[in-house]
Amino acid sequence: MLAVSWRDVVLAVLPSATLAGGASAQAVAAAGERLGAALPEDLAELLRDTGGVRGRDGVAVVWPVERIVRDNLELRADAPSGALLFFGGGDTELVGCVPTDPSCGIVAWQRRTGERRTVATDLADYVTRALAGQNRG
Repeated sequence: MLAVSWRDVVLAVLPSATLAGGASAQAVAAAGERLGAALPEDLAELLRDTGGVRGRDGVAVVWPVERIVRDNLELRADAPSGALLFFGGGDTELVGCVPTDPSCGIVAWQRRTGERRTVATDLADYVTRALAGQNRG
């Protein structure tokens, strides 16, 4: 758990980031129910605090809770993405985690090839790296 709010972290790294209103605790819990397991606590906390994070040019760093549910349900039906829970990314590369094994860190998954690579040690590392990279552009 962060000692400061996710909102403060995001805006400290990229002041131009777009944050929605926080998701309700009920919406976050319902997302876990629809997906068959509770969302990881750091992701749930981020969603309750920010509602999702968009970086420069509207890049989806962390999707809103509704998109997390929709896209994961669709991907489970259409793609062999394994045990990943996706929460960000775009058309060709999705970002997620293995909720049952936090030691896997944050993983980018290539839709076309199925290749996985670790991009951050945890959610805070991912969010700050993703936003800091956008801050340089």
